[in-house]
Amino acid sequence: MKILDGKNLSNVIKQEIKESVDIRLSSGMKKPHLAAILVGDNGASLTYVGSKVRSCEKVGFDSTLIRLKNSITENDLLVEIKKLNKNKSIDGYIVQLPLPSHINEEKVLLAVDPIKDVDGFHPTNFGRMVLELPSFIPATPFGIMEILKRYNIETSGKNCLVIGRSNIVGRPISILMSQKGPYGNATVTVAHSRTKNIKDLCLQADIIISALGIPEFIKEDMVKNGVVVIDVGITRVVDKTNSKGYVIKGDVDYENVSKKSSYITPVPGGVGPMTIAMLLKNTLMACQKKD
Repeated sequence: MKILDGKNLSNVIKQEIKESVDIRLSSGMKKPHLAAILVGDNGASLTYVGSKVRSCEKVGFDSTLIRLKNSITENDLLVEIKKLNKNKSIDGYIVQLPLPSHINEEKVLLAVDPIKDVDGFHPTNFGRMVLELPSFIPATPFGIMEILKRYNIETSGKNCLVIGRSNIVGRPISILMSQKGPYGNATVTVAHSRTKNIKDLCLQADIIISALGIPEFIKEDMVKNGVVVIDVGITRVVDKTNSKGYVIKGDVDYENVSKKSSYITPVPGGVGPMTIAMLLKNTLMACQKKD
């Protein structure tokens, strides 16, 4: 079993990004600038956005955090988005999800200028990804593909099971895994909450990518020997013995499934750090497109 160390790999990618930024600055070119809109005081969102801001500092980006009250109206949020669309100094930005229930997430994400949509959620970028045209790929699927590439994991002709069908992870990664390319060409099955024979599908899979959000859902008896496991799940589970009052669990029973795996991502320290690294990479690409 080999651990797919997303934390270490993300640091390698950040260093590569920093070197590119250093070259840009030494040539008198613009410093990349990433902005984030955060609505409300969601603890997980605050932690995630804070990590993005610190990562910007490490790679030499400028960063802007726009914090808005949970009570902001949808129209006022759209005004803030229009300001970012027009701001030439900002290369890319994200709207941190989830948004308050009174705000239509789809409407908000559609308002983001596709050329600044470094989260890759806008239909323009999603459509270009499907057609295998240059685009901003959603950061988590982008990170998964980079893990497969950097660890040189064979995917061509393999049976790949994607568990979860969200537009953020499940659907885009299922498309990317099936596309032509050195780290695609897999035969992909998508399972979800209505799938009845999920254990049978897991046992047939050479590669399992799980983005279900149910802690330790995948057990040892659900996987075959030599399987590659990419665990996207991240759930806070109450644990009074822990100083934080909780522990982070993935979708996979790591301790036992790892015994049968050829490769596996840990949680935390697997896909999560790669998501931030690939967001930075998208931002660098957005800046380079303006050169």
